[in-house]
Amino acid sequence: MLIVTACLITLLALFYTEENIRGKHAWEQYRREAEARGEQLDLNAFIPKPIPDDQNFAATPFIQSWFVRNNHGWKSDFYQQAEYHVEPPEAKRDTSIRHFLDLVAWSRAFDVVRAGKMTGSQNFASDKLDFKSRAKAAPLVLEGLKTNEAVFVELRAVSQRPFSHYPVDYNMEDPAGILLPHLNEVKGACRRLELKAGAELANGQSESALEDVKLILRLTDSLNEESFLISYLVRIACVQIAIQPIWEGLAEHAWSDAQLQELQARLQSYNLVADLKWPLDGERAGGIGIIDFVRQRGVGTLIELLGPGQPTPVDKDIADFFGRIVPSGWWRLEQFNYCRLFGLQMMGTFDGANKRVSPIRIQANAQELEHALAGRNRQTGPWHIGMLLVHHQLTSALLLPALGRIPLAAAVAQAATDQAAIACALERYRLANGQFPDTLDALVPRFISELPHDVITGELYQYHRTADGQFVLYSAGGSEKDHSSGSGNEDFLGKIVKTLVEGKEGDWVWQYPSQ
Repeated sequence: MLIVTACLITLLALFYTEENIRGKHAWEQYRREAEARGEQLDLNAFIPKPIPDDQNFAATPFIQSWFVRNNHGWKSDFYQQAEYHVEPPEAKRDTSIRHFLDLVAWSRAFDVVRAGKMTGSQNFASDKLDFKSRAKAAPLVLEGLKTNEAVFVELRAVSQRPFSHYPVDYNMEDPAGILLPHLNEVKGACRRLELKAGAELANGQSESALEDVKLILRLTDSLNEESFLISYLVRIACVQIAIQPIWEGLAEHAWSDAQLQELQARLQSYNLVADLKWPLDGERAGGIGIIDFVRQRGVGTLIELLGPGQPTPVDKDIADFFGRIVPSGWWRLEQFNYCRLFGLQMMGTFDGANKRVSPIRIQANAQELEHALAGRNRQTGPWHIGMLLVHHQLTSALLLPALGRIPLAAAVAQAATDQAAIACALERYRLANGQFPDTLDALVPRFISELPHDVITGELYQYHRTADGQFVLYSAGGSEKDHSSGSGNEDFLGKIVKTLVEGKEGDWVWQYPSQ
């Protein structure tokens, strides 16, 4: 028995030694190769450097207040009291087509807030999206938004500062525990400015609307250098918010040629596809840091942070037990597999230099990832955690599946930005010639120096004049197919994507309501 026990201890020691060496070798080799390619794997490399306050857009009292505990931000704010009671026009209509903001509903909601009679059960919506109704409601909406005017003045005063560094506390042991309270506030500010710009356009104040759109874009750009993937997603959402009043002004022919040139230049400056690489690299570095944290604090911590639902104390203890008994080299193999599968998932899905995204590659990579995980990402429970540790895929199974469609979200936002820029050039052509052109080629070079290419196909965006003197501009969308084939201008839309990120089928369309 002593000999058998000694043999077992020796074998166990050899096993742990071999696994530790194997894990360390695999991880260090991957790190060397990645760093030789110029890639960053250290989370500290993604922490922005300090900048002087006089150059920092975020160094203003209102923005700094977002990082004060228990701060409620928008004090005495009509918008905040009304926003969840106003149904967007898309709530009862086709979400694939843009609609004007429901200024009538907002004016009614603000009236109720002003009277102090808003209750949780009240909802406001109208079918009055025509110009006359919106113009009548616009002054009431602008009056309700005056509670935000001091904030807007403060933000405009610092909008010319060249950099932006929010006071995020990066010195957290757990990378997943870094708090980002400014993201919700940035988006909230953009939403308020979107409503304000829409009301100003309906009220004949296009210059004020332009200033508000520019402020939305400045808030959007304030997130440019952040390495958090959630920051990137909020940023592209804010780009879409800025496009809404641009679309409304174009639909009503409210912008002047000079205003259109300024908007067009701003829109053409965006390459949201190329901008995706930095936050994806940051996401990968964050995953590596999470593995180090979990190794020190226990696997149960990872389940609490990322797993489905809250684990029971027994589940957490069992998961922690698995984490304590595995060889330390397995955690290096966790990091190696996480980075390897991360690269597999993103490989070839987007090309920042050419501003292209491949939905087909996204789907193929998702299937390869599913095969690599062998369906283990769909299982739950402490024994499942143990099996994931044995296969060195715990972090990969919990983190990676949710990232697969991020490049498609970037494609949607880039397509909308490209289409908005082309639409500005088309409106400038109409102002100069009295009608829209027959083809997009007529815009070059006077109204646009170079036509953007479809982020999906690489070809020019599709364009059709319609019988009512308007036009339809569209991308092939996530399906990579033009659904207009064989149909007339009035009926070519076919299957249109129901939401801008969900689903593959359908075209991504830019058009205006019939006059």
